[in-house]
Amino acid sequence: MENSHIGTEIRNNVQQYQGANSIYYKDDKLNTWVGISWTDFGDKIQNLSKALLNYGIKEHQNIAIFAENMPEWITADIAIMSIRAVTVPIYATNSKKEVEYIVNDAEINLVFVGGQEEYDKTLQISKTNSNLKYIVSLCEDINIEDNENSIHLNDFLVLKANETIETELQKRYYECKSTDLASIIYTSGTTGEPKGVMLDHTSFMQSLVAHDFELFVSEKDSSLSFLPLSHIYERSWVFFCLHRGIKVYFNQNPKLIAEVLKEVKPTVMCTVPRIFEKIYAAIQDKRKEASPTKMKLASWALGIGNAYFNKYKRNDIKVPLALKLKHKIADKLVLSKLREVFGGRIKFMPCGGAPLAPDMVSFFHSFGLNIKCGYGLTETTATVSLFGYKHFEFNSAGKAIHGTQIKIGENDEILVKGPSVMKGYYKKPKETADVFEDGWFKTGDAGLIDEKGNLIITDRIKDLMKTSGGKYIAPQKLETALINDAFIEQISVVGDQQKYVTALAVPSFENLKKYATEHKIAYKDVEELINNSQIKEMFEKRIEALQKDFSVFEKIKKFKLLPREFSIEAGEITATLKLKRKVIQKKYKVIIDKMYNE
Repeated sequence: MENSHIGTEIRNNVQQYQGANSIYYKDDKLNTWVGISWTDFGDKIQNLSKALLNYGIKEHQNIAIFAENMPEWITADIAIMSIRAVTVPIYATNSKKEVEYIVNDAEINLVFVGGQEEYDKTLQISKTNSNLKYIVSLCEDINIEDNENSIHLNDFLVLKANETIETELQKRYYECKSTDLASIIYTSGTTGEPKGVMLDHTSFMQSLVAHDFELFVSEKDSSLSFLPLSHIYERSWVFFCLHRGIKVYFNQNPKLIAEVLKEVKPTVMCTVPRIFEKIYAAIQDKRKEASPTKMKLASWALGIGNAYFNKYKRNDIKVPLALKLKHKIADKLVLSKLREVFGGRIKFMPCGGAPLAPDMVSFFHSFGLNIKCGYGLTETTATVSLFGYKHFEFNSAGKAIHGTQIKIGENDEILVKGPSVMKGYYKKPKETADVFEDGWFKTGDAGLIDEKGNLIITDRIKDLMKTSGGKYIAPQKLETALINDAFIEQISVVGDQQKYVTALAVPSFENLKKYATEHKIAYKDVEELINNSQIKEMFEKRIEALQKDFSVFEKIKKFKLLPREFSIEAGEITATLKLKRKVIQKKYKVIIDKMYNE
C-alpha cells in the first residue's frame, strides 16, 4: 500500500481495539501501572500531530526526541512520522557535545525533551544554534526558562479552533509515501564520527511484515520495554508490538528491571546479553551456596530440562513418555522457579546487540526460557537473522528472516540485501557508497553460513586485531568467553600490532568484596583490593581456565584490574554498552604500555 506507515497501523488498531489498553506507564505516586486505551493513544497522537502543524512543522523536517523511555516518547515519534516529518532519536545518556553534533548535522528545529538534564543540555545548545527554535518538555514537572523557545507539552497541545490544521493533517497523512524518509538514527560512533542512518517508511513496514512470519504472538501478549527507544532494536520491537496489538509496559528506570519483571510478568520482551550474563552469574552463586541436597536436585532438574528442551523439543523430536513425566516433576520443583526471575510467563525473548555465549543460551533454554538470539544493525532496521522455533543452533544467530538475503563476501564479511536496508547515511554520499556493493550492504561484521543456513558471527571486521607476529585476534570472541565469569563485570581486549594479547578488566566489585571477606583478605579500598596478590592470582587462574579452548596466540598473557567501570559518561562505552576501543586504549595508554614493557 503506497501510503502505508506506522500511523496507518495505529489508526487501524484504534478502530479494532478501541477501549482495550495499548500502553502502560508506572504511576510512582500511586505505585501502580496505569493503562492508556487505544482510543486515547490514537487521540494523543492526533492532537500532537496537529500541534506540530500549528507550530509550522513542514514535510520532511527533522524533529528530535531526547528522552528516556515513556509513553510520550512513542506518541511523539508516531505523531512526527504521521505528518511526513522525520524523527531523529537522541539517547538520554548522550553528552552535550554529542547532542549538539546531531542537532547541528540534522538541522533540528524542534526537540522533545524528557527530564531536567535533557532540557538543560538542549537549552544551552539553543543559545548558540540558529536552527533550534522550540524545546518541548514531555514532562510537566521540569523547570523551564520563561522564554519563547521553551514550552511544556500541555501548553504546546493547546490549539485554537482551526479547520485548516485538520485539513492539513488529513492531507499529510494520506500523502505520506512508503519511500518518504521516516527517521534518521545516529549510530553510536564506536569507530569514529556518528553517521545518520536514513530509514524510510518501507524499512519499518517491511520489518513488521518480516516479523509476522517469524513470531507467533497475539493481542493477549504483553511486553516490557526497558532498552532505549532511541535505539533501533527497542523501537522497532515496540512498533511490532503495537502492530500486533501487544500491550507495552514502559519502564523508565532500567535499574529496577528485576522488580518490574515480577510486577508486569511479560510474555515477550527484547533484551541484551548483559541481562542474561548477570542473571546467570547470580544463579551460579546461589547454587554454590545451596546445600548438597539442593545442589543435587538443581543439577538433576537442569539435566532433565536440557534433555527435554534442547535434545528433543529444539530438534522437533517426540519426547519419550518417561522424560515427559520427569520433566513435570523437575519443572514443578526447580525449573518454574528459575523462570520466575523473568516474571514466570515468558514465551520468548529476542536477544541482540552483542554475542551471547552458546553454553549460556543452552542453559537458559534448559529451564524453558526461550531466548531468540538474532543479528541486526541500525542500517538494516534491526533484525537480519533470528532463531526459529525449531532446529536452531546455539552457536549461531539463526537464519535470515523473511524477505532478507545474506551472503558472505571478501574477508568473510556479512553482506545483506532486503527492503529493510537503509537508504544511506544522511549527508554522507561517500560513506554511503563505501558500504554498498552491487546493491548489497556491507555490515562490517565477519561470519559464515553453516550447511543448515544458520548465520554464525565471528567478529567485527573493524575490531579484528593483528598481532606483530601476523596473527589475527577476534576480541569479541575472547570477551564473550570471559564476561560470563561471576568476577568479571567488563573486559576490553588489547593486542593490535602488539607481540601478545592483554586485557583491561573491571571486576564485579560486589562478588570480589564477598570473596575477600570469605578468604579473610583485608583491604582499605577498592584500589588496595584489586592490587592484592591473592586477588591477582585468583583472576589469573580464572582467566586461564576460561581461555582453555583458545589458541596460544589468542590467549591473554597479561591483564590489569581497573578500580571503576567503563561508563557512558566517561565516553568509554556507547549508549548501547559497546566498548569504544580507541577511547579506552587512549585513556589507559600508560597502563597498557606497562603491560608490554615491564
